[in-house]
Amino acid sequence: MRRSLLVSALVLALAQTSNAGERMGFGRPISQQELAVWDIDVRPDGAGLPSGSGSVAQGKQVYGNQCAVCHGDNGEGRAVAGAAGGFDRLVGGAGTLNTPAPVMTVGSFWPYATTLFDYVRRAMPFTAPQSLTADEVYAVCAYVLFLNGIVPEKTVLDAKTLPQIRMPNRDGFTGDPRPDVKSKP
Repeated sequence: MRRSLLVSALVLALAQTSNAGERMGFGRPISQQELAVWDIDVRPDGAGLPSGSGSVAQGKQVYGNQCAVCHGDNGEGRAVAGAAGGFDRLVGGAGTLNTPAPVMTVGSFWPYATTLFDYVRRAMPFTAPQSLTADEVYAVCAYVLFLNGIVPEKTVLDAKTLPQIRMPNRDGFTGDPRPDVKSKP
C-alpha cells in the first residue's frame, strides 16, 4: 500500500512537469493531509495501527448496530435471497481447513489479528466503508475475536495488544520458495 501511494505521488509529480521542467497543465502536488487519508494500511506486526481502543462489550454493541445485518447476530453469516453466496461467516470453522469442506473464517483461517483491523477499517460496514472510528474498529475486532474463542470477554484491544494476539492459523501459511520471490518458506 505504501509503495502504491508513493507511485501515485510520483505520477502526480511527473504529470506536472515535462522533461524540460515545464508545466504540462494538469495535476498538482498531493498534500500530506490528502495522502494521510489514503495511508491507512496496517501490517501484520501492527505498524500503521492508529491510537484508540475498544473492548469486547463495546464491540458487541457496534457489531449489533453495524455488522449483524450482514454477518448474523453471532457471526454465522447471512444468505442473500436470489443471490449466490451471501455475507461471509466470521465465526467457527476450527479444525476444518484440512477437510473436504473447509470453513474459512476469521477464527479458523486468518493468520493475523491485525488483518482483521485493516479489513474492517478499510471496507466495513459494507454500506459505508471507512465510516467507523478507530475505537469502533478495535471494539468490533475484540468482539469477533471473542466470538471465535481467541480472546477472553474482558479483552480491550489497542495498538499494543492487537498485534500480540496469536491467531490459530498463524503457522498454517507457507512462504513462496521460488528464488525470485522475497519470501522464506
